[in-house]
Amino acid sequence: MSEKQVIRCPSCGANNRVDPEKIAGGNEAVCARCKKPLPVSSKPVTVTDATFASEVERSTLPVLLDLWAPWCGPCRMIAPVLEQLAVEMTGRVRVAKLNVDENQATAGRFNVRSIPTLLILKSGREVDRLVGVLPKSEITRRLERAMGSDGRRQEAASS
Repeated sequence: MSEKQVIRCPSCGANNRVDPEKIAGGNEAVCARCKKPLPVSSKPVTVTDATFASEVERSTLPVLLDLWAPWCGPCRMIAPVLEQLAVEMTGRVRVAKLNVDENQATAGRFNVRSIPTLLILKSGREVDRLVGVLPKSEITRRLERAMGSDGRRQEAASS
């Protein structure tokens, strides 16, 4: 039996326990309080200059934004770690990827000079920046710190 995840409803703020196996089986996750769909995507979302505002700035969740390029070896090395984090932190953090070669306006806006660069954003504002390939434990630690004690409380509730 898989461990249930706690997903915060972006509409009403209620915490909901969700069984990942049921979601994988095709069931839709809805909030127990307001009955609106819950954000259960466990894959990083692709962001562009055109979709940055809707996907990142208006996100109700903190966003871990990976600024990368397909030719970058270290970017390819860190990609599986980000995919794992997207699954493990579903409902608490949104993981997004932005190709800097194809989306130079957003990369320039955040003054990205080397890749991979990971930005932690809340309401579209940068709260932390990680440059280079870092271990999963360090990325997780920085995400939890940026989220405050909220992330730890939710994690404990799902045990």
